[in-house]
Amino acid sequence: MLIEAQAGLPIWALKHLPSGIFAVLFGACVGSFLNVVVYRLPAGISVISPPSRCPTCGAKLTFFRDNLPVLGWLMLRGKCRTCGVRISPQYMIIELLVALMAGGLYMLLYVWRPGSAWWTEIGNMWWYQSHFYFSWPAFILLVLLLAGLLAMTLIDAKQFIIPIEIPLFVTIAAFVLYPIQFMVQSVRPAGPMLRVDWPIPGTGPAIAGAALLGMLGVVVAVVLLRMKVFRYSFEDYYDYVDPKDTIGDYPHARREMFKELAFLSPVLAGLALGYVIGPFVFGQTVPPLVQVVAASALGYLVGCGLIWGIRIIGTLGFGREAMGLGDVHLLGAVGAVLGWYEPILVFFVAPFSGILWHIGSMFLGAVMGDKARRELPYGPHLAIATLLVILGRPFLDTVMTTVLGAIPLPTPGFI
Repeated sequence: MLIEAQAGLPIWALKHLPSGIFAVLFGACVGSFLNVVVYRLPAGISVISPPSRCPTCGAKLTFFRDNLPVLGWLMLRGKCRTCGVRISPQYMIIELLVALMAGGLYMLLYVWRPGSAWWTEIGNMWWYQSHFYFSWPAFILLVLLLAGLLAMTLIDAKQFIIPIEIPLFVTIAAFVLYPIQFMVQSVRPAGPMLRVDWPIPGTGPAIAGAALLGMLGVVVAVVLLRMKVFRYSFEDYYDYVDPKDTIGDYPHARREMFKELAFLSPVLAGLALGYVIGPFVFGQTVPPLVQVVAASALGYLVGCGLIWGIRIIGTLGFGREAMGLGDVHLLGAVGAVLGWYEPILVFFVAPFSGILWHIGSMFLGAVMGDKARRELPYGPHLAIATLLVILGRPFLDTVMTTVLGAIPLPTPGFI
């Protein structure tokens, strides 16, 4: 109490200041790397090599003198140290935005106890009771998801393409960081039992079997694709469409869906087989560590399946490519991090984002001329919807409870 009085800070500030500062600094560093991703991936350049350089004079940028997130741009006054060419403020803005996102997320999850106000229900009791020191892998994963969604939005809005490397990285991070989170949680000092023992919904025996063998089916399908047993869809796309066209009229879209159905056949077989044998393998209760992996796998499959199903049905029905495979992987990454229920909410919220954007674009076109109108692909709407689902979860739960009545909503924790 004496230390606290001398410091002039309340207890909660002393408790959260070190980890809160780490969260902000980590977000700024992620934002700095995001600038590299947004610039290099669409250009087909490695994000690792060569090291950061001035695109005008080629001078190598050092971390503390030039590349320090946010502060580096301010210290350089927005100009290259060597040649003096102007550096776009976009770099500093993205770094600052991700830093603020990480800091805001930290406050929502750890500072306020759930139930004390409506915004405290955005997180759940697991985050609050675990504290940052025993939930940092899951927190890092959430920051990576938000940063990945920002990168995909910036690229897709400009290039009409989502580089698969970004959602794939987020998905792999989920399968790596969640088991690490489980190990970190298992060494938590003895104390009161957590009211919630996992941040996303767990899985029962049949669903766990389906999710795990479904993911095995994904691996088998990718291997067969690389071995050329399966063929890539739209291989001859640029034989019919000018590469400069962001949206082309490809005449054989229906035919290509049968290639994608063939690719999905091992996944569907794995889902069906796993659902049948899961109860025999696991009995009545799935081990917690298996649920950790199965929960992410189920979320990934549900997220991918929602968009891929619309893509196949829409393309077969209208004869034109409906949705993109980048959108499939985007929602799959969301599911791998947030669990199987959130992709469903995102799927239904995203069209409202698209409608509002279209109305706003039409209004600007009417007021400022057609040049003010801006078409936006569906990926950014999925990203916006994901953010709305995360921040608007208390409101959405109220709506879903009203709609579903006595049907209980999924809750975080092991089954």
